[in-house]
Amino acid sequence: MDVSRRTVIAGTAAGAVAAGTFSALGPAPAAATSDGYLVGCGRADMTGAIAGQGMMGYSDTEQVTQGLRQRCWARAYVIVDASTGERVVFVNADIACIFQSHHMGLMPRLRKRLGGLYTERNVNLNATHNHNSCGGTAWDFAYSIAAFGFKKNSYEAEVDGLFRAIVAAHDNLAPGTVSIGRGELHNASRNRSRGAFDLNPKADRAHFPNAIDPQVTVLRLRQGGNDIGAITWFPTHGTSLTDANRLISADNKGYASYLWEQDQPGVIASFPQTNAGDMTPNLNLIKMRPSGPTDDHTRNCEIIGRRQYDAGRAAYSRSTPMGRGGVDAVIRYVDMSAVRVSGDFTPDGRPAATTPAMFGASAAATSTEDNTRSQLAFLQEGAKNPLVHRFGATSEPSIAPWIRDMQSPKLILVPLGLLPPSPWVPHVVPLQIMRIGQLVLVAVPAEMTIVAGLRLRKVVADAMRVAVDDVLIQGYSNAYTQYVTTPEEYDAQQYEGGETMYGRYTLPAYLQEFDALGSALRSGRDLGRGPAPLDKSGFQPDLLPPVPSDRPVAGHRFGDVLTPPRAAYRTGRTVTVRFVGAHPNNDFHTGGTYLDVQRADGPEWVTVADDNDWSTTLRWARPGGSTDTSVITVEWTIPDDAAGRYRIRYHGDWRAASGKLTPFTGTTRTFVVR
Repeated sequence: MDVSRRTVIAGTAAGAVAAGTFSALGPAPAAATSDGYLVGCGRADMTGAIAGQGMMGYSDTEQVTQGLRQRCWARAYVIVDASTGERVVFVNADIACIFQSHHMGLMPRLRKRLGGLYTERNVNLNATHNHNSCGGTAWDFAYSIAAFGFKKNSYEAEVDGLFRAIVAAHDNLAPGTVSIGRGELHNASRNRSRGAFDLNPKADRAHFPNAIDPQVTVLRLRQGGNDIGAITWFPTHGTSLTDANRLISADNKGYASYLWEQDQPGVIASFPQTNAGDMTPNLNLIKMRPSGPTDDHTRNCEIIGRRQYDAGRAAYSRSTPMGRGGVDAVIRYVDMSAVRVSGDFTPDGRPAATTPAMFGASAAATSTEDNTRSQLAFLQEGAKNPLVHRFGATSEPSIAPWIRDMQSPKLILVPLGLLPPSPWVPHVVPLQIMRIGQLVLVAVPAEMTIVAGLRLRKVVADAMRVAVDDVLIQGYSNAYTQYVTTPEEYDAQQYEGGETMYGRYTLPAYLQEFDALGSALRSGRDLGRGPAPLDKSGFQPDLLPPVPSDRPVAGHRFGDVLTPPRAAYRTGRTVTVRFVGAHPNNDFHTGGTYLDVQRADGPEWVTVADDNDWSTTLRWARPGGSTDTSVITVEWTIPDDAAGRYRIRYHGDWRAASGKLTPFTGTTRTFVVR
């Protein structure tokens, strides 16, 4: 019996799951196990500037980096169907967003290194969406403006990390198995826009009785008898650490990865998002006072991260072999600013359209459950942004009546899609579907609310003739265009509705385009690449002045200890030491560390913690208003089982006026832990 698309959209559905994968034809692989897979995993450091540059996530001009809590990593997984040579690459990155700058910058490097093996069709890049990574890495001005322009150093660090993770996973390929586990997690998210959620039809709301998506899905990758990889999907925002934080961090999902990789060495563990648009980890839902389950943001990050880790490990332990069905992928670029939508995909059955990207006044008011203040005060209605003209604007664009109609009831604050010299957010974006075994991954370049995700999963499941339980939304994929709400949620014009760029019918446009994409993947029909994405790499100004050369604090040399440790500490206490430092951005110490904590083992010193450990933090400051001296503060919270004799080292690099870098190390005196 034929079922109309609108019937499918309106109906209910059961749980959510899936896996991340993709495919491209490569040379015939070596013989695999009876499961017929080759699998490989890789991880690479992608930490950018930790000092003096804007951060990404909250888009707050005052959130400027002052140090490092934990490094950001790219984790890559390659899965090959040995019978066909088709392969897929899934890359989860500890950053706020994957921008088109990352996607377009990475592909030529992969082609140069590995030929046509990995392409935009079979490579998926996605972000954990933490709100404490480096800013200024997008070519889209809407996302770089809060960092005062493009930051080439952080951008190159992130693209290089993505590249090295994929190469490491490729080099790690060997016969293996893939299994899937499923579970639920009910105490790591809440719906921050319940008023908008409640405007959805009863059937949609019935699918989420507590207005959250509790589904946990895990892929388990093994080579022989050894576990090598784990991918755990669960939707909750990376906002446990608030906009008051100034340290680069991977937030709750990064902490979950850290726990798993510490507890199970040899496993590369990632925690990607799904449809997390209206899911917050700040469980108390107090406006402008993000908190929950405690009032300590660092502690909340640990708790929400551990809950995801525990749920992931539980599902992992119950995993069963992946069903057969082949590996495949499809990608097509779509101009989301100009989609004519059939009535089959709209709630009222009437044709509609999308428009160029428009930023709403409600978005400027922020997500009040996740912010301590309005981070976009400079975009208040009636005020002019003093940076606009620095980015090429010469006049105020006019907004056509039809755009206002299709964006209604949004109060348009900034016409991002009409600003010169080119749209300030992407219009032409990649839409991708990937399949591995019975699982389907719907890769969306945006963050979808849970009901928007449900409707899209239903449409793709219908188009591909698979169970809805085997379809998963992979948000934050390959590009970033802010939010996608349902039309009903859009009418509430809460934060997510104001950030739904292409208007009230953004979701119906996605439903229509992914319906065609899913049908094409099922039938093997080629829809073509679609319109070419806009390359915006040419004009990328950095509005910050260059960092001056380094000078040591007066009367000292680089590496001198300004504040030594006490002679003795109890476990559970925090050791705080200060060094004469240099600007950390002189060298990111990629794959290395800015600091280490060492324990005496006879005559030897053994490193027990570095700057990636949750027990340490590094803070950078300019003392006394100086413009060229640096003080580095290192903190180490002593674990309960850490009795012994210790020292702390700081590794820096000072830059002379000539540009020459000179590395140095500062070492504290020893101290005892009882």
